[in-house]
Amino acid sequence: MAVLTTVRTMDDDYQLVMSPLCGNISRDGIMIEVQIYRGIGDDDWVLEVIDDEGGSTVWNQLFPTDQAARTEVMRVVDNEGIDSFLRDPSKRPNS
Repeated sequence: MAVLTTVRTMDDDYQLVMSPLCGNISRDGIMIEVQIYRGIGDDDWVLEVIDDEGGSTVWNQLFPTDQAARTEVMRVVDNEGIDSFLRDPSKRPNS
């Protein structure tokens, strides 16, 4: 079940629907936070990954389902490594 969240902006309140597929992924001693959300009334989902220092990677592409977004982040972790999301390259193994 998706969760409704209100985000406060300078102009007014903007409500987000957070996917239940949000959560943390850990591999090789590295943890990232996966956020999948959409605006209330929007059809497509935004995919955002946050590293341990608060660095954010947001996809330009929107996803038709929250599962499609989750599948994409897992594809990147599996193919490119979880460390590809780290803002500080010196924290990558073998750097």
